[in-house]
Amino acid sequence: MKQLISSGTPWEDLVGYSRAVRIGDRVEVSGTTAVDGDELIGEGDAYQQTHFIIRKIERALSEAGASLADVVRTRMYVTTRNVVEDVLRAHGDFFTSIRPAATMVIVSGLIDERLLVEIEVSAILGAHSDH
Repeated sequence: MKQLISSGTPWEDLVGYSRAVRIGDRVEVSGTTAVDGDELIGEGDAYQQTHFIIRKIERALSEAGASLADVVRTRMYVTTRNVVEDVLRAHGDFFTSIRPAATMVIVSGLIDERLLVEIEVSAILGAHSDH
């Protein structure tokens, strides 16, 4: 079973990608930024951008039948060392008890210079259960 999850942006059809893809019990969420339609959420505030991004990821996971508790890996791309602490603090607000494998990379830039962080996640349904 392959399920494509869309957020409805015109970029998905133009570029040929999905917000998330579920195959079996695995869900992969594309790189996600703090853009809502034409609006940037949290301009200049990496903590606020990260919170918005994780909530946006949470909606895509939910549509795929998963939750943040199923996340097994996060990948964070930040544009400057100056925002690392804020991004990590916001990540911790959601993942302290889940504790996925995590990667953070400092990149030279994102698709819009006002974006400070982009995050993608991998989830496995049932990953949060005790086995």
